[in-house]
Amino acid sequence: MKVVYIVLVLLFVLLVVTFSLQNQTDVVIQYYDLIPKVSIATYMIIFLSFLVGVIFTGFLGVIERFQLNRTITRLNKQIRELRREIRASEAPPVIEEGNPESKP
Repeated sequence: MKVVYIVLVLLFVLLVVTFSLQNQTDVVIQYYDLIPKVSIATYMIIFLSFLVGVIFTGFLGVIERFQLNRTITRLNKQIRELRREIRASEAPPVIEEGNPESKP
């Protein structure tokens, strides 16, 4: 399994290197006059866009995890309260004393 992991990592690195070598054309980035003209390689723009997407998705995942933990806590509290209500509404066990038929 470790060998498969190493092979996959090497293939990914090879893909990244060849992609970078094939996309070295500079692109000028300008947004009206707010940002001065910046010249960046095409592969850097693509990698930065991918990185921003990964970070944004991770942030949304963290937010969703906190919401789910809060929901789990609320539902566990509701379960505890319902169990208390069930125990309170159950009739206590009846213990019969002095039953002459059961004594030998």
